[in-house]
Amino acid sequence: MSGRNAKEPKGVKLDHISKIYQNPKTGKDFYAVHDVSLDIKPGSFVTLLGPSGCGKTTTLRMIAGFESPDEGEIYLGGEPINELTPNKRDTAMVFQSYALFPHYNVFDNVAYGLKLRKVPAAEIKERVTNILKLVELSDMEQRMTNQLSGGQQQRVALARALVVEPGVLLFDEPLSNLDAKLRVQMRTEIRRIQQALGITAIYVTHDQSEAMAISDNIILMKSGVIAQMGSPTEIYYHPNSEFVADFIGECNFLPCTVNGREGADVLCRVNGHPVKVRSDTDKMGEAEIVLRPEAIEIADEGQLPCKVELSCFMGSYQNYHVRVGDTLVKIADNCPIGKKVFNVGDDAYISFRSECSHLLET
Repeated sequence: MSGRNAKEPKGVKLDHISKIYQNPKTGKDFYAVHDVSLDIKPGSFVTLLGPSGCGKTTTLRMIAGFESPDEGEIYLGGEPINELTPNKRDTAMVFQSYALFPHYNVFDNVAYGLKLRKVPAAEIKERVTNILKLVELSDMEQRMTNQLSGGQQQRVALARALVVEPGVLLFDEPLSNLDAKLRVQMRTEIRRIQQALGITAIYVTHDQSEAMAISDNIILMKSGVIAQMGSPTEIYYHPNSEFVADFIGECNFLPCTVNGREGADVLCRVNGHPVKVRSDTDKMGEAEIVLRPEAIEIADEGQLPCKVELSCFMGSYQNYHVRVGDTLVKIADNCPIGKKVFNVGDDAYISFRSECSHLLET
């Protein structure tokens, strides 16, 4: 493959874009995407994440040119592209359904876009051979696509998108038709190839673990707007709302009262018991402590008294549900070998380090 992508990946900018549809039942207009602004850096891997109907696929389709924004402008590499048809944009899409030609073999499926562009036959041969090597399908050139496994078909679809050397690669839930083990393997491959080429990638999924595993940045959407943008670490440890915290992994929400500061921490009380939480807030009063299950320790002594309601061995961790006051708290006690195991009905205490907690103002 030529080195154009590695030298010149293109950024994507969305400037206050909106898409309006009509509700077929009520006849009323609604915003599928509302006033979304993004600046995706060249060479980065960005995932649009969220539940069904949040606007992530519509946003991707507007970048690809399959939908037109009703408001705002889309830029690719600094150039406005709203008026360009999909085939005139420097993008390529990998679809959920693969969209392969069943009457073509692997080589001809991958070569299709190059033939449309009237690329010379010798160059087609070289580029297809190189890209099939990259996706580890070198020995499958003559196979018909209906003779391939789902994972192999996905690799062909990826190769067909990459071989035209797009400035931006777009993915529309490309792994949702694969079984769980193959999904993990393929997402690792997609990330490896994206980093090897230095290409800009925009990926749509509703699977939070997939988004965490492959992304430089995650854009979490809800009801057509951006709920939060940031690195996987930022979104996981510093969610800006209950929706974000709950969507990215499991989460506990402990009601508390903030009544002071001590260095980088705020001083809180939960059911009358003092705890410290890492936060830069200046607001006093009612709030919620966000705690991941793996951030909590359970022992005979600690910060907050609790009663055990569930105790279940899960192999790599002991899964507990405990009641702290009126609040159910989930705990993942990692590597439980050699630790005391608490049983249902036991009284215990939970503890957590302030830097492993996060405060949500209510």
